[in-house]
Amino acid sequence: MSTEPLRRVLVTGGAGYIGSHIVLTLLLTRRYKVISIDNHHNSYPESLKRVQEIARDALPSGYSEKDYETTQVDAISADLTVGDQIRGVFEKYGKGGVWGVIHVAAYKAVGESSEIPLAYYSNNVSATILLSQIMHEFDCTRMVYSSSATVYGTPPVIPIPETTPLKADSVYGRTKVMCEMILQDLCHAEPEKWRVISLRYFNPAGAHPSGRIGEDPRGRPGNLLPLLSQMAIGRVKDVELKVFGNDFPTPDGTCVRDYLHVMDLSAGHLLAMDALVDASHPAFQNLPDRAKYKAYNLGKGRGQSVFNIVDAMRKASGVNFKTRVIGRRLGDVPDLTADPSLAERELGFHAAQDLETMCRDLWNWQTQNPEGYATPQPPSSPPGAPVQDWVNVQSSMSDTTPSSTVVEDADDGAVDIKDIDHEHVSSCGSDGQRDL
Repeated sequence: MSTEPLRRVLVTGGAGYIGSHIVLTLLLTRRYKVISIDNHHNSYPESLKRVQEIARDALPSGYSEKDYETTQVDAISADLTVGDQIRGVFEKYGKGGVWGVIHVAAYKAVGESSEIPLAYYSNNVSATILLSQIMHEFDCTRMVYSSSATVYGTPPVIPIPETTPLKADSVYGRTKVMCEMILQDLCHAEPEKWRVISLRYFNPAGAHPSGRIGEDPRGRPGNLLPLLSQMAIGRVKDVELKVFGNDFPTPDGTCVRDYLHVMDLSAGHLLAMDALVDASHPAFQNLPDRAKYKAYNLGKGRGQSVFNIVDAMRKASGVNFKTRVIGRRLGDVPDLTADPSLAERELGFHAAQDLETMCRDLWNWQTQNPEGYATPQPPSSPPGAPVQDWVNVQSSMSDTTPSSTVVEDADDGAVDIKDIDHEHVSSCGSDGQRDL
C-alpha cells in the first residue's frame, strides 16, 4: 500500500443508494478516509454498516492498520441546510483536514418539486451555497458535484452532448442548473483555488454484485426498476404497471432512457476525484478560461425503452409483469440518451455493464433483502475473503394496497422519471415464469 497519507473525502448523502455505492468504491481503493453526512431523509444508516463490512471482507491477508482504517466510515448524521451542523463536521478535522467533497445529497422527485418548489430550492440550492461557503472557510476547494440529465430538458440532439443548452423543464432540474452555475461562478472567481467537476447522471440502476447494498427508498419506489423488483418480490402488491404512451417516435413507441450500472457510475466519481488531484489533468485542459470547472455526462450512450426494461426485469426475476398502456403525460420526452464520449476520452470512463447485469444484480439484492435494509443479515466473512474487485476497472490510479402502478416522478440524480417509467407490454411466453 502507498505510504502517502489518506485523503479525507466527505460524501454528502453517503447513506443513500448512489452515495453508499460511491463510498464503497472509495473504500476499496484503500486511498481514502471517507466521511459521510446524511440526514436519512431517504436512506438508512444500515447501508454504511454493510459498506464497511464489504470493504473489510476485501482486505488482503496481512493487511496493515492503515488498510483497516480505510474500511471505516466516519458516518455523521447532519442536515446540510443547518450551517452549525456542517461547520461542526469541518471543525472536527480542522482547516485543510478535508481534501475534497462529493456532493450527492439532494431532494430528487421531479413531480414533487413542482408542488413544493421552495423546499427544493432551499434544500438543493441554498444547501449547496452553504456547503461551498464552509468548504472555502476550511480550505477545502475540490468538489465532485452530482448533477443530472434533467438539466437538458427536451434536448434538440440525441445522443446528448455536454454542449447542449441547459433548459431544465422541472423545478428539480432547475435546481441542478442553478447549482452548476453557482459552482462554475465560484471557479471563475477563484481559479487558483477551486476545482469542480459536475457529473450529469443519466439513469443509475442495479446494485453491488454482493447483494449486500442496493436501492431501498423510503416509501413507494419512484424509479421503474426498483418498483418492478419490489412488485416481483411481493413488497409492492400492485397487480399491473401502467405505461404512459406507446406512440412516441421511438422503435417500440415507448420512451427511451440511458441506463448505467450504479457501480460504473460510482467508478466515474473515482475518476473525477483523480482528476481533481492535478490542475494539469486533461479535464482542465483546453478550457475557455482559467476557471477549472468541467461537466461530464455519465451514461452508456445506449438507450433502452420501457418495453426493454420490463422485459429485462422479467427475464431476471422470472415474473410476468402485467402491463396496461394509457395515454401520454404532459412533458414526457421521447428520448434521453447520453453522449458519454467526453468522459470516456478525458476521464477514462466506461459504462461496461449491460442491462442484463443491472437487472441480475438488482434482483440479487432484492431476493437477499426482500424488506430492504430491514432484512436481517448473516455475519460478514472474515477480512481477506475474496470479493469482486470493482475499483480497478476504471480508476486511473490503480404500504400499498392492490392497484395499478403509476410510477411517480422522481430522480436518482438521474433523469426525469416521469419520462422513464412508462410501462410496456412485455412479450411473456410460457417459459417457466410466474405471473405477478
